[in-house]
Amino acid sequence: MRYKIRATDFFFSQIRKLDKRSKKIIKNKIELIKINPYRYKRIHSKKFSKIFRVRLNLKGKEIRLVYAIIKNLIILICLLERRREYKDLEKYLKKI
Repeated sequence: MRYKIRATDFFFSQIRKLDKRSKKIIKNKIELIKINPYRYKRIHSKKFSKIFRVRLNLKGKEIRLVYAIIKNLIILICLLERRREYKDLEKYLKKI
């Protein structure tokens, strides 16, 4: 199946703040997601059933790239810091 990738405005605003090296790491992970979006760990959500996360280490911080799969569309939702423990995730999911 061929997947299309879209991103939320919030995701774009988070990416703009990062340095070149971090952007390159995220770009490589997005290419892996495009090949097989089900390879990463699933997250439980109240609103969606197919929410996944990718572990990243950017500048020594544990970051999670969160994305949703809806039919043949992959939506990049946000970058979450691990220490926040996904408390803001449902708020970001409402923006989809």
